[in-house]
Amino acid sequence: MDFLHWCLDFVQNMDSYLTHYFQEYGIIVYIILFLVIFCETGLVIAPFLPGDSLIFAAGAVAALGNSNVFVLFIVMFVAGILGNTTNYTIGRLIGQKIYEKNLRCVKKEYIDSAMNFFEQHGGIAIVITRFMPIMRTFTPFVAGIAKMRPSAFSMYNILGAFLWVASFLSLGYFFGQQPFVKQNLSMVMVAIVVISICPAIVVKLIDIYKKSKADK
Repeated sequence: MDFLHWCLDFVQNMDSYLTHYFQEYGIIVYIILFLVIFCETGLVIAPFLPGDSLIFAAGAVAALGNSNVFVLFIVMFVAGILGNTTNYTIGRLIGQKIYEKNLRCVKKEYIDSAMNFFEQHGGIAIVITRFMPIMRTFTPFVAGIAKMRPSAFSMYNILGAFLWVASFLSLGYFFGQQPFVKQNLSMVMVAIVVISICPAIVVKLIDIYKKSKADK
């Protein structure tokens, strides 16, 4: 229960924690950020990890002078690329077996949603879903199951990682200097998560509508 309370407190006060940890531990925090982004994008059992809000918070903390924004970009950009590549490779090698076993730790409905989105949009889905929590964790996995060409996947993967990290880190760095955001950073990060989820909700509603029309 104490750990759960700490996790909730960390999400609500991410900026304060990151500021403290950067001051106390320096390079270790960069390694932790790398691992969180890598796991969120690379492991289908970890879609719950913070992505957008963590990058935004890291940018805001960098604006206060507690870390180097360029090092942050490189660390999280590389983590995003390697995470998706790992996820794609797992999907390509054993993804179909994982899907068929319907493991409790892997939400089959998330895979189905990612499959539908990937079928509709093709390779560009890898770029689009970078900005969609949960979907960004499962899309590279689905691309692996679909045996997407590695060269095409790499191109979309690098582009998506660049746009994702650059946009949220830049937003965090810019808005982190604004007095209102400084005082209400937790609320801003919650808003970012909500806004990020909206595209996935819209896509799901469209799928439901199409299915209801087809059944009539």
